Amino acid sequence: MTIPNYITIFRFILVPFIVMALLSGYVGAALIGFIVAGVSDGVDGFIARRYDQKSELGAYLDPIADKLLLVSLFVVLGVLKEVPVWLVIVVVSRDIFIVGAVILGAVMGKPMEMRPLGVSKVNTAFQITLVAIILADSTFDFSLTGIRTILVWTVALLTAASATAYLVAWTKHMAGYERE
Repeated sequence: MTIPNYITIFRFILVPFIVMALLSGYVGAALIGFIVAGVSDGVDGFIARRYDQKSELGAYLDPIADKLLLVSLFVVLGVLKEVPVWLVIVVVSRDIFIVGAVILGAVMGKPMEMRPLGVSKVNTAFQITLVAIILADSTFDFSLTGIRTILVWTVALLTAASATAYLVAWTKHMAGYERE
């Protein structure tokens, strides 16, 4: 186990606390937890690269921790009516689709190496921004309704584009073509 792996495990442990804070009405605490999770994600990546502590385990754990945090927060924000339920469905469905495709490929003897696509990185950045804006707006009452609406639609479009890009890559992989 490397130091970055321990930091990633810390992010896994942090998720239920952030969710409980949000569900209990402690939005400020949820915002702090979200910021701590984000900073720790950057720190573990920096340490892994800078001190040559990259590991196969970390390559799997890190994106799972990120997805667990974002998906959990989108579901809770949907329950709290901070984001539209249809957006929660779009975000969660995309992730289920990707996991299902990877599992199906492995079961069929065509395992696919998962590498984040450019559109997926942009999508994740906008998802993080949306969650951060919602938490900050709810904590400090900034009245950012317009920005939130723009971000909701941007996240929806980017999530659909990301799902489509992964579907194309997966289809090519399953058909025996190399990913371009």
